[in-house]
Amino acid sequence: MKESLSVITRPEVKNYPITDNLEELLGVLPGEIKNGLEREDDPEDLLEIVVDLGRLPEARFPNRVVALLKRQVTPEDLDYIVSRVGEFGKDNRAGIARTLHRISAIRNRQGRIIGLTCRIGRAVYGTLDIIRDVVERGQSILLLGRPGVGKTTMCREAARVLSEEFDKRVVVVDTSNEIAGDGDIPHPGIGRARRMQVPYPELQHDIMIEAVENHMPQVIVIDEIGREAEALAARTIAERGVQLVATAHGNTLERLLMNPTLVDLVGGIQTVTLSDEEAKRRETQKTILERKSLPTFEVLVEIMDMGKLAVHCDVAQAVDKILRGVSPRPEIRIRKKDGEVEILKPSGEGEKAGKFLPKKEQPTPCKIFSYGVSKNRLERAIWELKVPASLAKDYSEAEALITLKSHYRRHCNKLKEVLPKDIPVYQVRSNTYTQISHALQEIFHLRRIDEEEEGLKEVQEAIQRILTDGEMIELSPQRSHVRRLQHQLIEEHGLKSESIGVEPFRRVKVYKSSEQ
Repeated sequence: MKESLSVITRPEVKNYPITDNLEELLGVLPGEIKNGLEREDDPEDLLEIVVDLGRLPEARFPNRVVALLKRQVTPEDLDYIVSRVGEFGKDNRAGIARTLHRISAIRNRQGRIIGLTCRIGRAVYGTLDIIRDVVERGQSILLLGRPGVGKTTMCREAARVLSEEFDKRVVVVDTSNEIAGDGDIPHPGIGRARRMQVPYPELQHDIMIEAVENHMPQVIVIDEIGREAEALAARTIAERGVQLVATAHGNTLERLLMNPTLVDLVGGIQTVTLSDEEAKRRETQKTILERKSLPTFEVLVEIMDMGKLAVHCDVAQAVDKILRGVSPRPEIRIRKKDGEVEILKPSGEGEKAGKFLPKKEQPTPCKIFSYGVSKNRLERAIWELKVPASLAKDYSEAEALITLKSHYRRHCNKLKEVLPKDIPVYQVRSNTYTQISHALQEIFHLRRIDEEEEGLKEVQEAIQRILTDGEMIELSPQRSHVRRLQHQLIEEHGLKSESIGVEPFRRVKVYKSSEQ
């Protein structure tokens, strides 16, 4: 079924008041550094101030770095700042009372502070408007995104909106005092929500459970779920009917599924062995991956950039699709310059919008026969690339053939006899989605997407297959820096790898170690 995107626009708050308490941060800096910063014209864009022993102090903005002094930082400069901020916790973070600024320390081997990162904390009112309708439904929401993209800011605003505008009992579990600031009195940015501080990061899961058992919240807000104990605590809280708003490490749902520590947040994964008849009916291998249980979070939001989100409104359905080899299609929400929110909403089931095809010169339809290649993965690639291809039922109607190299070597003569004359043959090294996708791109002369992104996507798929089936897989040839990233990811999952072949066809081979 073909998809179309409906566009919904709705007026939103046009101006977003920002509270950054910058004067309080300037007040803890030595006079010379403070004067250097005050000479800048755009302090409202300041991200952080870095003060390292023996180096020039720096002010970091989104697109530039400014040296604040011509001399190097001395131990006295560091002592001056340390004496004027709160106490440093076990996580080497401190703050300034009733502000959202975070001061993080770098220590030498003897424990002495030799560097400080003073990160600007801002309460931005109105940022939740882009997912306000989701928050209103009372569903648990998990926020993902790279550091600095606004996850904590959105958590803070969720606490304020739910406590003030919806009059709900909200408790913020504030591990590093990033949501509600330093000191015993929380920052007004969390509204009427109550804040529970965490003495040590490893105790966060205990405080999460304590919040539910002792204070009867309707909503719990948590920043940075990163340990298995915290994931289990989150599940316990959700099962008691409490709405959760939380952030976690990771950029996308697919990456989260590759994280064995946090995968339980979205339902977990288990290996299931099918009967021969069921495997044949599904046209798949006997051992497959399935979701283990209901997700802790019903909604997952990928913060792609400031003012641009991908919203998976049904996490269970999205995970099921991914495990079947089908990419889910989330809502894309964009805040425009005039403050309106534009929602690109899929009208049916399907994949991500094709990003390979140029707008002009659409390719000619083509019937493709797969020989030894997964039909499910081929259909997925056809849909994702939005190419006018279909699967040929037999050799006679085929206009192109995609096959494994090993199959083609063994049955070359037979294939030449049964295939129509001059039919192009595209060979892939392994039966992975990425290599099948590459073959389709070659058939339709499509522009390839970013090689680093594609290389990491391919190795993730290979890792999952090896952990399930134990087979050895050769990846596509890549440049050296992409291979290096692939090797690192493989090592993180306890597998072995090596580079084989010669340039420009050098590639990575992935396999289990003999001990596994």
